[in-house]
Amino acid sequence: MNLLITGGAGFIGSNLIHHIIDRHEVTKLVNLDCLTYAGHLPNLDQVSNHSKYAFEPVDLRDKAETLRVVQQHGITHVMHLAAESHVDRSITGPGDFIHTNIVGTFNLLEACRATWPTSAFSLQPSAFRFHHVSTDEVYGSLGATGYFTETTPYAPNSPYSASKASSDLLVRAYHHTYGLPVVITNCSNNYGPFQFPEKLIPVVIQSCFARRPIPVYGDGLNVRDWLYVRDHAEALWQVLTSGVNAETYNIGGHNEWANLHIVQLICDLVDELQPDLGGGTRKLITFVKDRPGHDRRYAIDAAKIQRELGWTPAYTFERGIRETVQWYLDNQSWVQTVLAGKKK
Repeated sequence: MNLLITGGAGFIGSNLIHHIIDRHEVTKLVNLDCLTYAGHLPNLDQVSNHSKYAFEPVDLRDKAETLRVVQQHGITHVMHLAAESHVDRSITGPGDFIHTNIVGTFNLLEACRATWPTSAFSLQPSAFRFHHVSTDEVYGSLGATGYFTETTPYAPNSPYSASKASSDLLVRAYHHTYGLPVVITNCSNNYGPFQFPEKLIPVVIQSCFARRPIPVYGDGLNVRDWLYVRDHAEALWQVLTSGVNAETYNIGGHNEWANLHIVQLICDLVDELQPDLGGGTRKLITFVKDRPGHDRRYAIDAAKIQRELGWTPAYTFERGIRETVQWYLDNQSWVQTVLAGKKK
C-alpha cells in the first residue's frame, strides 16, 4: 500500500498518521498538505524521519501538482481529509470552501482516474481505493429525536456542509461513472489533541486557561455527537482496509451532549486539573448571539460500521474529554505556536 493522506498536518490527519504509519500493510505514507492556518508540521515531529514517511507541500487546487504526487509516489490508496472545515469561516468567506473542498476533491479524483489502471478494478478490487472522509453535517439538522443513517437525504445548511456534500457526490459519481473504487465516511464532531483552537472544545479550554469570557452560541442547547479523534482514526483505517467498495459508513462516538453541558464540564475539569488558575471557571460562561443557520442537533447511527466491520469507540466521553483537557493544559507552547502562526 502506497498511501496518500491529504491534510495530514491537520488535526484528524496528524492523529491518523500517528495511528497507522507502523501498520505492516503500509509501504509508503505520503502526506499532502498545503499548510493553511490549520496545518502544522510540528504535529508530526515524531514521524518526520520515519522511513515510510514523505511530505508534499502541495495545494489540491493545483491540478498538475496533485497529479504529479499521485504518479510520482505510485499511490495505490488515498485517504482524503484535506478540507476547509470551520462553519463560521464558511459563513464569512465561502469561496475558499468551494475551491478547496469541491475543486480540490475533483482534482484528486482526476489524478487517481488518470493513474490507476481500470482493468485492475475488477481483477483486484482492493488493490486501489479512494477513501473520502466527510462529515455528518451534510445531513442537515435533527429534531429532539432520531439519528442520521447512511440513507438519510442530504440537506446541508451552511456553505461548509454544502461543499462537503458536493464532494461526497463527486466521489460517488466517479465510482458509478468511471468505476473508481471508493468508500465514503461521514463522522460526527471530533475532539482531541492537535485540534486548532477555533472549534468549541479547544476554544473553551483556552478561554478557561486565559481567564477570558467563554462564548456560547444562543441558549447553548445545540446537541452534537462527539467522537474522540483516536477512535475516529481506527474507524477510518478499518473502512479503508475492510470496507465494501462504493459503500458509505457513518462514524459516531455514541456521545450526545448539549454544548452548554460540555462547556460546564470543561470548566470543572480545568478547575480540578489546574487549581492554581483560581477556580470558579463557570463564571466565565458568556452567551452570545447565535450564528446563522446553526443546526440544532446532530446524532449518528453507527450501527452499520459496528455490524459490518466490528468497530465501536473505545473511549467514553468522560475519559476522552479529560485526556483532551489535560493535553491542552500540558501543551500550551503548541497552542501559542499555532496561534502565532495564524496571525502571520
